[in-house]
Amino acid sequence: MSGGPPAEPGGTDGAIPAGLRVVVAGASGASGRAVTAALRRAGAEVIAVGSNAERLRQAYGDDDGVATFACDLADRRAVEGLAADVLVRGGADGLVHLVGGWRGGKGITGQSDEDWDFLHRNLVTTLRNTTRAFYPQLAASKHGRAVIVSSTAVGAATAGGANYAAAKAAAESWMQSLADGFERERKAAGKDTGSPVTARAAAVVLVVKALVDDGMRRAEPEKTFDGFTDVAQLAEAVKNLFGTPAADLNGHRIPLA
Repeated sequence: MSGGPPAEPGGTDGAIPAGLRVVVAGASGASGRAVTAALRRAGAEVIAVGSNAERLRQAYGDDDGVATFACDLADRRAVEGLAADVLVRGGADGLVHLVGGWRGGKGITGQSDEDWDFLHRNLVTTLRNTTRAFYPQLAASKHGRAVIVSSTAVGAATAGGANYAAAKAAAESWMQSLADGFERERKAAGKDTGSPVTARAAAVVLVVKALVDDGMRRAEPEKTFDGFTDVAQLAEAVKNLFGTPAADLNGHRIPLA
């Protein structure tokens, strides 16, 4: 993944293309709720996906513009079923993968197998399953976007966070491969038409030190959360990706201040 500036809106008012349908995985958490709200304000339809049906109901029960699906994203067959349901609705223009989690340990010898299994499942397996299942829909969309949130730990790994940084690095590598897939699709389409084809789909990594929301601030009012990115800023960055040309985004690793 290459570095790049923070994503800018597609227009002066931050408009995004009309009629977008975006799948938000990990939608019941604070970041998922913020991203969903930003996309909804911009006019997009959101498919909110989470592992717990009750948490999804509590988050979105009164919003007719959000369809909720409870799905174990570590189960490939379940994810393929989810993708089929979304295709019936018209297909996905975006996949925002916000499934995460943190596990740390004391030094290298403190990196447990249990923590690795948890991180690999949440950060890597769910990403592989969702991007594979939704890849044809994203590649076919005029505004296809696949987005993950990664960590500055990838470039500054510590012994205590080795499991976490390794899992995040694996996720970033997968996204780089996804970006290459989108680029190959573009080139193949150009060969078929006999003329260059503008990029339409993009795989993007947004990078933060950590995320913070109002609930965290209320729980620890004495903490400054230096260097953390507010989920509202993340949400705006995700929304803006849909108004930015794919050619300016595909394969990019974008830090959020």
